[in-house]
Amino acid sequence: MEQLRSLLSTTLLVVGDNTITVGQVLSVLLFAALGVLFIYWSTGFLRRLLLRRSFSADLTQMLTRAYLIAATLILAFMVLDILRVPLAAFAFISGAVAIGVGFGAQNIINNFISGWILIWERPIKIGDFLELGDMRGTVEAINTRSTRIRRVDGVHLLVPNSELLENTVTNWTLVDRLVRTNVVVGIAYGSDVQLASKLMLQVAEDDPDVLSDPPYFLIFDDFGDSALVFDLVFWVESNTEGGLRKIRSNLRYAIDAVFREHDVVIAFPQRDIHVDGELRVRRDN
Repeated sequence: MEQLRSLLSTTLLVVGDNTITVGQVLSVLLFAALGVLFIYWSTGFLRRLLLRRSFSADLTQMLTRAYLIAATLILAFMVLDILRVPLAAFAFISGAVAIGVGFGAQNIINNFISGWILIWERPIKIGDFLELGDMRGTVEAINTRSTRIRRVDGVHLLVPNSELLENTVTNWTLVDRLVRTNVVVGIAYGSDVQLASKLMLQVAEDDPDVLSDPPYFLIFDDFGDSALVFDLVFWVESNTEGGLRKIRSNLRYAIDAVFREHDVVIAFPQRDIHVDGELRVRRDN
C-alpha cells in the first residue's frame, strides 16, 4: 500500500508553482473518459429529443454540433482546472499552432467555416436535390469539412463545403418542390389536330401528378419535317430527377393509349423520294 501511495504521489511535471503527480493524471484520465462518454450519450439524447419534437434535420444537426463543441471545450477547461494548469502556460503553444494552422490548414479552415455557413444560412439543406456541374444527387449530411451527397445512381460523394459556396449550384428544392417540365408529341400530317389537342389536355387533367395550379397548357409548336409537333407543358411536385422522368413516362404511356383508341397516329421519321427523267434499260446480247 505504501508503495502504491508513493507511486501515485510521484511528480511527473512541474508547471509554474504547481506539481502534477501520477495520481492526479490517472484521476484526470478517468474523469475525462467519463466526461467523453457522457458528452456522446447526451449528444445522442439531444438529437433524439429534437427529432421527436419535429425539429428539422438541419436545425437538429446544428444544435447537436454546437452542443458537442461547447461540451468538449468545457470538459477541457475542467481538466486543466483540476490539474491547476494556467491557460497562460499554453500561450506559446497556441501561437505556434495558430501560425501552423494559418499556413498549412487554410483549406480545412475554409471548409470548416463554409460548413457552418451552410448550416446557419441554410442555402442547402438535408434532403435537397442538387445539380452541381454534371453531378445530380440528394444531400444526406452536412458535416464539418464536407457535404455527403448521394447521386441518382446511388454512389455517395463527399463534396468540400467551400465548393458549394464558391460555385454555381442548382437547388431544385430550395424554396419548394415545384418543377416545370414538358412532353413533346409529334402526330402525323393529316391528323385531326383539334382532337389530338383535346386528348392530350384530357390526359394531363386525369394525371394525379400534374398540378392544376400553376395551370398546364398545350402549344402547337411546329410543322416538323415528318410530324405536327405539340408541346405539353405542366408543373409537378418532385424533389428528384428520377421522379420527374417517371411522371413524364406515365404521361407518354397514357397519350399513346388514348391516341390508339381514337386512331390518332404518332408520327415517325419518313422521306419521299422523287425520281425525274427517263429510266433506260440496257440489254447486252
